Amino acid sequence: MTFTAGIDVGSTYTKAAILGDEGRIAGRALMKTGFKLADAARRAYDAALADAGIPETDIAYLIATGYGRHQVTFADVYVTDLTAAARGATLLYPGTRTILDVGGQTMKATRVDAASKVRSFRLNDKCAAGTGAFLEKTARYMGYGTDEIGPLAATSKSPAAISGVCAVFAESEVINHLSQGTSPSDIMQGAIESLVERSIQLMRRVQLEPEYTLVGGILRFESMGRLLARRLGAAVNLPNSDLVQFVGALGAARLGQLRAASHERPPATSAATRSS
Repeated sequence: MTFTAGIDVGSTYTKAAILGDEGRIAGRALMKTGFKLADAARRAYDAALADAGIPETDIAYLIATGYGRHQVTFADVYVTDLTAAARGATLLYPGTRTILDVGGQTMKATRVDAASKVRSFRLNDKCAAGTGAFLEKTARYMGYGTDEIGPLAATSKSPAAISGVCAVFAESEVINHLSQGTSPSDIMQGAIESLVERSIQLMRRVQLEPEYTLVGGILRFESMGRLLARRLGAAVNLPNSDLVQFVGALGAARLGQLRAASHERPPATSAATRSS
């Protein structure tokens, strides 16, 4: 059996995934990135190998992606997160044509073709109001942790209106709502709805077309996926549980499979580093 691996070094979490034959997920692991990106990549990779129950020498190809991909010195090849997400989304959902990826620091909309090639993309990383960081900051301001965002929003009865296009102005709206006695759950759900509106705008800019696949750590909050489906007026693909965070790593591993199948050899220096 041939195994390949992908490591996605994100701003908040680092994910590693190992694929076996026919795209079977053999192992995976998730670690907080922190400020030592290389260490996070190594720990996530080792944990994924342990989850798969295989030694590192069984990995035929290792590809790194994400904003910290170049810190993975033991990788064979580096690819952009757009390329990796496209491959990962179509691995899970072959009919995917539009991808929305919402992470802690960026939001990305991508349109792909039947061959999983990126045809159009737009990024929203200029302001935190258009990324998952805004949700996390809003939660922290009200005294809640990131893991409490989903359960908190789920209890909302009347979502607060948050329309600021800038994180600074949006934060002022949050403060104003709190001063007026608005419940934290309604503020949290309002922040999610604000992020959904920005997501739809970004998807329209790439000339969105179905099937729609939603990925990224922020999509683990169920209410956001439901709202997006409602606003799109169509069904959406949403990977189960924490798999939504592994799409980039899975896509990188899938690209490794394609390279291994085409007998494209990894660079000698990188391979030597990985096996040392």
